[in-house]
Amino acid sequence: MTQRSYRWLFVTLALTGVTVDLVSKYVVFRSLYNPTLVGEREVIPGCFNLHVDFRSGAEQCDCYFTKLNGPVPPRVNHGALFGLGSEHTRLANTFFAGVSVLAAIAIGVWGTRASTRRDFVLSAALGLILGGTLGNLFDRIVFGGVRDFLYFYLIDWPVFNFADCCLVVGAGLLLFHALFIHQETKPAPAIAAPVVDG
Repeated sequence: MTQRSYRWLFVTLALTGVTVDLVSKYVVFRSLYNPTLVGEREVIPGCFNLHVDFRSGAEQCDCYFTKLNGPVPPRVNHGALFGLGSEHTRLANTFFAGVSVLAAIAIGVWGTRASTRRDFVLSAALGLILGGTLGNLFDRIVFGGVRDFLYFYLIDWPVFNFADCCLVVGAGLLLFHALFIHQETKPAPAIAAPVVDG
């Protein structure tokens, strides 16, 4: 009897995550393009908006990808979560791009293992993490950093993007899996039966 495979879930979430992330970035940065540096659109009054920044004094670019955003390049996050390492610009971007490549390879291998394919939650978690990783990796390669635009200004939360959402949800599912589901599937330790001499 063949066991059910969730490889389709892993692949679907990875492809959906990277696609939605890249499309949302292009749509938002293009629709809010403002060469005077900042573009905003209120989504939830007093709480949440779409917020894009553009680099002051940057050279205008005729390259294909920048045309989709507008001739003035977007301001990007060179670092990681909460802007970690962003003050080092090129070094930080190169480091985190390298980490993303290694993570994508490791997740790709992990996601195709037989034991992973049979696990719904683990396949979903890894698919989301891979999608988020690839979305931000694309930005690091093309723009030299990650484009962010989702801003909960009610609590002044750092600006983020859809790839970050995939990474956080995927990491949460992975933690849930490690703490609860993985523990349930571990076989109980064998207890040797007492030997009675007769």
